[in-house]
Amino acid sequence: MKKLPIEDALAELRQKLSCHMNIVLVAPPGAGKTTRVPLALLEEAWLAGRRILMLEPRRLAARAAARYMSALLGERVGETVGYRVRFDTCVGPRTRIEVITEGILTRMLQTDPMLENVGIVIFDEFHERSLHADLGLALCLQSQEILREDLKILVMSATLDRLPVAEILGGAPVIVSEGVAFPVKTHYLARPVAGRIGAAVVGKIQEALAESHGDMLVFLPGVGEINWVESRLLSMGIGENMVVAKLHGTLSQAAQDAAMLPDPLGKRKIVLATSIAETSITVEGVDVVIDSGFRRVPRFTPRTGMMHLETVKVSRAAADQRRGRAGRLKAGVCYRLWTAQEELTHELHSTPEIMEADLATLTLELAAWGTLNPEELLWLDMPPQAALSQAAELLSQLGALSDTGHITSHGRKMSEVGLHPRLSHMILKAIPLGFGNLACEIATLLGQRDIFQGEKGLPDADLRLRIEVLRQDSSQLAAGYSLGYTIDTARYRRLQSEIRQWKQQFAVSRSERDDPYACGLLLAFAYPDRIGQGRGDGRFLLRNGRGAAFKEQQSLAKEPYLVAAELGGQERTENRIFLAAPISEGEIRRYFKDQI
Repeated sequence: MKKLPIEDALAELRQKLSCHMNIVLVAPPGAGKTTRVPLALLEEAWLAGRRILMLEPRRLAARAAARYMSALLGERVGETVGYRVRFDTCVGPRTRIEVITEGILTRMLQTDPMLENVGIVIFDEFHERSLHADLGLALCLQSQEILREDLKILVMSATLDRLPVAEILGGAPVIVSEGVAFPVKTHYLARPVAGRIGAAVVGKIQEALAESHGDMLVFLPGVGEINWVESRLLSMGIGENMVVAKLHGTLSQAAQDAAMLPDPLGKRKIVLATSIAETSITVEGVDVVIDSGFRRVPRFTPRTGMMHLETVKVSRAAADQRRGRAGRLKAGVCYRLWTAQEELTHELHSTPEIMEADLATLTLELAAWGTLNPEELLWLDMPPQAALSQAAELLSQLGALSDTGHITSHGRKMSEVGLHPRLSHMILKAIPLGFGNLACEIATLLGQRDIFQGEKGLPDADLRLRIEVLRQDSSQLAAGYSLGYTIDTARYRRLQSEIRQWKQQFAVSRSERDDPYACGLLLAFAYPDRIGQGRGDGRFLLRNGRGAAFKEQQSLAKEPYLVAAELGGQERTENRIFLAAPISEGEIRRYFKDQI
């Protein structure tokens, strides 16, 4: 087994865990903490044969870590080491290490607050500060205080301001692994990028191909930029003698796995990735990193009650994580597409998700936990009051919270679904009406990028068109869609798979083919605050008092009433409608008369 830098810290870690309940471990990228630490703790006396839970921020990282540790043991996944992610569980009766995604821990805690037969919970890559990681840590700390004084907690990170987290862990010891995998030489631009970042990335790829010989990992803000850069590279003939691969969260597991492995024919590889590749995974063979300097993050605006995506500069900590990918297996090089002077304007750390997110899910989970006041828990950053108030108001509208703020029986069922409260409420309301199949289709569509792709501007906003596509046989999609938009067939297959899984979870009949024209009613269950009345020229007044409009000709522009599922823009008076469905006045009066 190859020695990794983290191994020099394992003896100290074992010694500290033998006499402390909580520990903070800080180690640089590539040190090996994700795969070496859980294995090193398996035979500790204090564990007494109980399980180790390790949280990963992404499904890709969870599966990859479980596979790698299993390979080190010479076993199959699901024996000593397994994983649990949404719709995919691979554990067995002998499993001692479970690598799980963060939402899975929340569900485990709600089901079993004592976490019986669990000896330690490891929070890996905690510096990413996802909402579920912060929530999971807060719940684990309360469980440890009240129910499980013998439960150990280990927080691991590559880049973390370790003093605050050590403080909320009760003054926990901090272990710092100073070792690095291999040196990485960093290049900055002489002058700032002028123009499209994708074009600058393509130019830097050409330069790096001439100056280096290894595989290349290229960080881009999102899928759109990845597709654009891929298209340019292929049009230049770069794909003839080397492999251009993509790596992002909406790809299939097989495509993600292929992107992380060297080409079987030995061709040089260029991997175009989002921030999914920053942590916990190793893209084999990479010794060159090109960093665009941007990432796309979701932001919540309490004033509008909406999430939107923003493209922001990466923090200096995240940039160091990205650079570290070039030195995991050998000495490498990193090209940063910004100047050394510009780097001074980058934040030191990324803003924690809990400070910018829609807190409806968190608020519902706290209510299910029995917490009416978030201040009862220990947080690194207290959730913002404005977002909490907005979330509580929405949950009350959905019938999840009582007038006193306690969770209702309906709210408890919603919390068990594992979807955003809007969507779980929609499905639970739809099933008794015979619209379970349609509700599962809508919930899946709203959780993914648009299935329509085309060159003639934005696709039509009518949600019913997407439902019609989903109900076509896959063989009918090859020739494209009659509206002139091509269909992403890979995404179509993933959507179909997820729909089947949701239908199975809710025991919805496979043969049920309910009316796609009920889309508006089901959207209204999810978005009662976004029922809109037409006021001419494609403009609508929403129930929440805000205006919304189509910015170009759309088939729904003349509808008297609609429900807006996806809105964009941050205008103070009127938002742009990207996805919607019509609803009749009769449906509004029948189902929402008490809310209008």
